[in-house]
Amino acid sequence: MRKFKTPERLEKITRVVKDRQHSLTVVLENIHDPHNVSAIFRTCDAVGINETSLVYNYEKYPKIGKSSSASAYKWVGKNKFESIDECYSKLRERGFKIYASILDKNAVDLYELDLTEKSAIVIGNEHRGISKEAAELADKTFYIPMHGMIQSLNVSVAAAVSIYEALRQRKIKGMYPSKDLPENEIEKNIDEWCDK
Repeated sequence: MRKFKTPERLEKITRVVKDRQHSLTVVLENIHDPHNVSAIFRTCDAVGINETSLVYNYEKYPKIGKSSSASAYKWVGKNKFESIDECYSKLRERGFKIYASILDKNAVDLYELDLTEKSAIVIGNEHRGISKEAAELADKTFYIPMHGMIQSLNVSVAAAVSIYEALRQRKIKGMYPSKDLPENEIEKNIDEWCDK
């Protein structure tokens, strides 16, 4: 039996579950500021990312408070890993291509990536960026083009720019609502969400 307060809430849950992009995910590597983590989760939820991968092998896992932006935290799944190698291996087993954000000589412009395929976007620590291992083991590295004096964005802003580029590409290709799951899986997810 589905628990919901109003028919409108069930309708919203149904729409959101059907829009979830199971072929798009984000990897957070050692992002320590809980405000940044909360903001990234809010963006993931807004775009329809169903789950994320969290790699914490240098920083402590951040404590997420119960602020309004943290409320998105319960709607996005979290897979925790202790190494980039373990995280990337699991993603590749599921058919994901891995795109890591870094400004280096091999990086391609964000807008050259095809984010309509099974894609994992890797975002690194606020000060150090992604690790050498995260860059070297990725399928591609990318940068966000910038035309000002400052050559970096806040990590939550960089994540939002990258994730919304994926949304833009996917909307053009007609990937909302998602075609990632069969109807029985969608119904199961709706039941689970009604219990949250």
